[in-house]
Amino acid sequence: MDGNLSHLFPISIEEARKFVRESPKLFYHNISVDIVIIGYHERSLKVLLEKPQFSAHEWMLPGGYIRRNQTAEEAAQKVVQDRTRLKGLTLQQYMVYSAPERTWGKQNNIRKLLENAGIEIDDDFWMFDKFLTIGFFALTEYAQVKPSGDLYSEECKWFSLDEMPPLIFNHRQMIADALHRLRHHVVFHPIGYSLLPVKFTLPEIQSLYETILGKKLDARNFAKKLTNLGIIVKTNETRNIGAHRSPYLYMFDKVRYDEFLEQNEALIL
Repeated sequence: MDGNLSHLFPISIEEARKFVRESPKLFYHNISVDIVIIGYHERSLKVLLEKPQFSAHEWMLPGGYIRRNQTAEEAAQKVVQDRTRLKGLTLQQYMVYSAPERTWGKQNNIRKLLENAGIEIDDDFWMFDKFLTIGFFALTEYAQVKPSGDLYSEECKWFSLDEMPPLIFNHRQMIADALHRLRHHVVFHPIGYSLLPVKFTLPEIQSLYETILGKKLDARNFAKKLTNLGIIVKTNETRNIGAHRSPYLYMFDKVRYDEFLEQNEALIL
């Protein structure tokens, strides 16, 4: 067996042994976080996925364990920041998953990595047990993200919702549940500040809402609703998109946007 872990992740064999010895006291057992990170690009919703080390073909949602000095929200925020290289993205907790089969068992990536380095681990090691996971979703502007994996993943990249690869556990259902919650959320709260560029056209924000809701919206009523509420404001700038076509650009009024997030009125009827 290879005692050098450098080709897999940048820790020494001594650090790996220390992790096995000390990690049971550092993390909560049997609970984790998984995050559906959603972006919007070319009129399509995208989800950020990562491919675990040693996985033949399955992908997974970004996730991680919760340290004893963290809240679940802090652990989830750390995962999001590590995968996107962005700070302060808004998280929404939407469900807890506790199916009995939620365990890696001997297929655990960390076990394979450590055993490849010559470190044997007992079958009752805390990471091999059943885990319930807290599901969060986060919205982010696609173009701002620099997808980054962690120590245990080979690759991290965006996938369109209609082009999902094979996923581990119930992660496909978790994505479907997050999208369902997002569709409910968009009816009551403005969506777009995290998904669109700073300046956008009315057709662009309408296309975003139509993509999320999966239905066509009346363009005139939609624009009137958002402008009357003061959520978006018209700028003096235009974008040249073709002959005799230079629509005005709009921006979110962040103050009004945040105020509306705290209200409970229907945004779109």
